[in-house]
Amino acid sequence: MTYIIEGQTGDWEIVIGLEVHAQVISEAKLFSGAATAFGSAPNSQVSLVDSAMPGMLPVINKQSVAQAVRTGLGLQAAINLTSVFERKNYFYADLPQGYQISQYLHPIVGEGTIVLDLEDGKTRDVGIERLHLEQDAGKSLHDQDPNRTFVDLNRSGVTLMEIVSKPDIRSPEEAGAYLRKLRSILRYLGTCDGNMEEGSMRCDVNISVRPVGETDLRTRAEIKNVNSVKFVMAAIEFEAARQVELYEEGGEPVQETRLFNATTGETKSMRSKEHAHDYRYFPDPDLLPVVLGEDFVAEIKASLPELPDQKKQRFIDDFGLSPYDAGVLVAEKETADYYEQVAEGRDAKMAANWVVTNLFAVLNKQGLSIGESPVSAQHLGELVGLIGDNTISGRIAKDVFEAMVETGKAPGTIVDEKGLKQVSDTGALEAMVDEVIAANPEQADQFRGGNQKVTGWFVGQIMKMSKGQANPGMVNQILKAKLGG
Repeated sequence: MTYIIEGQTGDWEIVIGLEVHAQVISEAKLFSGAATAFGSAPNSQVSLVDSAMPGMLPVINKQSVAQAVRTGLGLQAAINLTSVFERKNYFYADLPQGYQISQYLHPIVGEGTIVLDLEDGKTRDVGIERLHLEQDAGKSLHDQDPNRTFVDLNRSGVTLMEIVSKPDIRSPEEAGAYLRKLRSILRYLGTCDGNMEEGSMRCDVNISVRPVGETDLRTRAEIKNVNSVKFVMAAIEFEAARQVELYEEGGEPVQETRLFNATTGETKSMRSKEHAHDYRYFPDPDLLPVVLGEDFVAEIKASLPELPDQKKQRFIDDFGLSPYDAGVLVAEKETADYYEQVAEGRDAKMAANWVVTNLFAVLNKQGLSIGESPVSAQHLGELVGLIGDNTISGRIAKDVFEAMVETGKAPGTIVDEKGLKQVSDTGALEAMVDEVIAANPEQADQFRGGNQKVTGWFVGQIMKMSKGQANPGMVNQILKAKLGG
């Protein structure tokens, strides 16, 4: 659904395009053999190439190229068999060469598509404009000294994929869904860990607004280096409202780069937005064009894992899950793997309900990831199995689950220790039913008079008498037989 801003002069819509910088998982940098581990001591992972020492020449990392191709295939995008590295010229203290080696006219990956999973269970396609490879800059540290800025070149030369969307996104919610889906695909592929807090995935947000019904693109602002999905959504809300207000007051936004302040929730101007010609792009004379063989691409394509969209469809087709539940379960590969282990050989819908509702509630409350779950997939699967074979009732299962969370014990052990097995013995259940009917003749007469709803009241009384251990299905059958229903 399109996000509409109601202004004084009419309704406005937002036009959003995202540029995501994703750090490639590789053991070496794009053009040097220096390591890429996060959290190392400043300037401890810097080669002579990364520090731009005279005479040092770049040598391309084949693994980085393969990871870009793998990502392009995962985004259903065109792979360009010939691509060219160019120099993007600008000056900054943490850019020792005075230029960044990037791709401009001839990127390694062309147009593709990402399918957004929206909260109402619907989907929407967003186009990918391109994916290109480039080297990261270093990092300026402004908080180490009151008078000086320090430079850490550990990140200098690290491989980045810049993934550029088309201006197809129309709301903060769609932007959030796009980033979550892109991060999920990258993690499934193993090409980027998607950790926005560590800076291995960063987002530039391009925003413009226009009256509803207008098709032309208006002047946009770019919000640089937003490092969380939540902040991206907040930045879009603020910036869109700011631009609408400008137009309605008779002004007009300027093309500029802005920064988002997470504390105030506002964007502020950083500098006027550069145009491509300001960077004086030209092919890097030290690097030949990258020419890929079709067999190289085919080999990578053959190694692709089952991706989120494919897995979601399989969960719908094979397990009978709703699109919403399937989408939630495949959002992270670890969650999908956990669920499949729970569901194996059991009621798949019941397994999904226990994972999505009960387990997620515990994980959210305790601030844990699925990998840190206090209940293993094996144990949760066993619990679903105990419900499925009528060893315990659904109500008792909730108590058992709580004990599993607290103790880490297997459900069978807890059931045995606490004597919680469901009573399915016909003789024992008939005795309970007789006792309840005898004690409540008025309700029995109501049932015989045609009030079928009284059955639920009787079942409740028997469940209470049995401390929740009576088999409710059998109780229903026996009640109807005894009462003549």
